[in-house]
Amino acid sequence: MSFGDPNNPYGPPPQQPPAAPGYGYPQQPPQQPGIPPQQAYGYPQQQAYPGYPGANMVPQSMPGLLTTARVFLYIISAVQILGGLVYLYLGAFVSDVSDSADSLSSSSDDPFSELGDIGNAAAGLIAGIGVFCLALAALSITLGVKFGKGGQGVRITTVIYGALGTIAGLLFLFVGLDTGMASAVIFPLLWVVFGGVITAAPVVPSGTAWFNRPRY
Repeated sequence: MSFGDPNNPYGPPPQQPPAAPGYGYPQQPPQQPGIPPQQAYGYPQQQAYPGYPGANMVPQSMPGLLTTARVFLYIISAVQILGGLVYLYLGAFVSDVSDSADSLSSSSDDPFSELGDIGNAAAGLIAGIGVFCLALAALSITLGVKFGKGGQGVRITTVIYGALGTIAGLLFLFVGLDTGMASAVIFPLLWVVFGGVITAAPVVPSGTAWFNRPRY
């Protein structure tokens, strides 16, 4: 017997023809060269982590306008701290003057007694303004610090705070324009610019994306 005989039991088994794909079963498409299987032929791509190729558009650093607004908040807080200290000093000075007037008065009908009462009320009002300025300074610093990790609460508070500051600056600007003095216009104008930037920075798309970014 020859090995070529199909009836030879000692010969190699005959080769089977390739099986045809069965009906009703999905066929695996050939893999495209150089492309991972999960990205070939319309397979959905998994979302990449930030910082890797193919990552979604998530800001990895604070946008420039937000950085500027943060610097403006720190500058405003410095002005508010100085103003608060000046008002507290003036309040203490007026209080000392009113106490001196009280010590000079001999009766309730004495003009020095009335002057002392007015001085005490003025001292309390001036000191209250100083405390209010220091509270605003603390808020400005807190918002600036929270820009790095804050969410929607910091964003909304910053917008409201900046809008109120802009309105106050506009009021002082109108008053300064009525006086006709350049020195009375420059400071309110700067305040309006600072307030406008602080208000707009969290509202623009880059600022909104920064406060909406995922935090790991």
